[in-house]
Amino acid sequence: MNIKQILNNSGFRFNKQFGQNFLTDDAVLESICADAGIDGGTVLEVGTGAGTLTRVLARHADKVVTFEIDRNLQPVLAATLADCANVQLVIGDVMRYTVEQIEQLCGDNYRIVANIPYYITSPFIMRFVEETDRVRSITLTVQKEVAERLAASAGTKEYGAISVAVQSVARVTVTRILSKELFYPVPKVDSAVVALVFDRREDIADRALFRKTVRAAFAMRRKTLVNCLSVGFGIDKEHASRIIERCGFASNCRGEELNVAEFVKLYESIQGEGLK
Repeated sequence: MNIKQILNNSGFRFNKQFGQNFLTDDAVLESICADAGIDGGTVLEVGTGAGTLTRVLARHADKVVTFEIDRNLQPVLAATLADCANVQLVIGDVMRYTVEQIEQLCGDNYRIVANIPYYITSPFIMRFVEETDRVRSITLTVQKEVAERLAASAGTKEYGAISVAVQSVARVTVTRILSKELFYPVPKVDSAVVALVFDRREDIADRALFRKTVRAAFAMRRKTLVNCLSVGFGIDKEHASRIIERCGFASNCRGEELNVAEFVKLYESIQGEGLK
């Protein structure tokens, strides 16, 4: 199937607003499908594009629910998905749908596969980290630096609040790097595929407090954790020091030095103080 010709024949014009860069190499698309562990079941795809990945997903999944924000792609998708009977196309912005509405379409125990623009990556991921436990995995094709941030280890410059948030519920792996030359049109930077497998949720009863703890710790990078907690929770430094010492951390430690398990310990110490 000649995707470029179908796009040209339909008169389609790329819209920079939607960050449209399509993958067309079938071998690469099959590899992404393998990275996502698709073997039956339901898949939620975000960013149908020209339907290239959708077609591959449809070969391996029982059902594919795919969202596309750009209505101008409808004639293209009518051609590329014509023989995919197990695909349900939704023309609309997935971020305007609630998780409950999405799960009415997908049911329980589904996987997510997405080639999404940078600007919605964080809010999209966090919806499914914080609002549901029905997702088995999320496999994203994103800018390489974003993938590195999601998978980053404590103490590295890439490590941040989203690293901790995601790794507190999922095993995160960068499965492959994709050259920008594989996309049409060619973007400015390379991409990567990152897989989030939800198989190790930490026992965190108060997710809002955990989120506040992590954000406070990273709010003033290169400042000590004492200073960050003092500002973030409106407490004096002596109080913050006691919380940190009770965790067994060095008094001059910084938030970016703590791994996920240590953040859970810090959250529990803060919770024990009755702070909100």
